[in-house]
Amino acid sequence: MTTATRTAPSVVSRAAVASVITAVAGTVVGGLAAGSSGAAGAAVGGVIAVAVFAFGAFAVDAVARLMPAASLLFALVTYTFQVAAMALVFVALNTSGLLDDGTLDSTWVGIAIIAGAFVWMAVQIRMATTARIPAFEPRPEQAPAAASEEPSEQPVGDASEAGA
Repeated sequence: MTTATRTAPSVVSRAAVASVITAVAGTVVGGLAAGSSGAAGAAVGGVIAVAVFAFGAFAVDAVARLMPAASLLFALVTYTFQVAAMALVFVALNTSGLLDDGTLDSTWVGIAIIAGAFVWMAVQIRMATTARIPAFEPRPEQAPAAASEEPSEQPVGDASEAGA
C-alpha cells in the first residue's frame, strides 16, 4: 500500500499531550490571575479533562480493535459514562468544600475543563482529518497470464454484416 496510516494511539497521545500543555498553561495563568487557588483550580480542571477524555478514547480504541462491529455502541456507552463521571466529580468537589473555602477557584476549574476539552477535540479532529486512511481496499494486481485469459470485449461482427 502506498499510503501511510496513523494509528489511534498516536492521535490520542497527541491530544493528551496538547491538553496537558493547555492545563499547565492554564495553571500558570490561573496562578497569575487569581493566586494559588486559581492555579490549584486550573490544575484540578486540567487533570479532570485529560483523565475523562483519555479514558474514553483509550477504551473505545481498545474495543474497536477487538470488536469493530461493537465500537459505535461502546462509544455511546462510554460517552454516557463520561458525562456521569464528570457530574460525579462536580458533586464531589461541591460537597468536599474545596470550592467554598477558597482552596480551589471554581472559575478556573471550569476554564481549565473547557479549554482542555476544546484543545483535545481540536487536535483529535485535526489528526483525524489529515490522516491518510484508505477508504477502500485496493485490488490485488493481476498477473499478466491471468489478464490474457480473459475474453476481449470486441464486437463479434462488423457493422456491414449486421445490416446485410
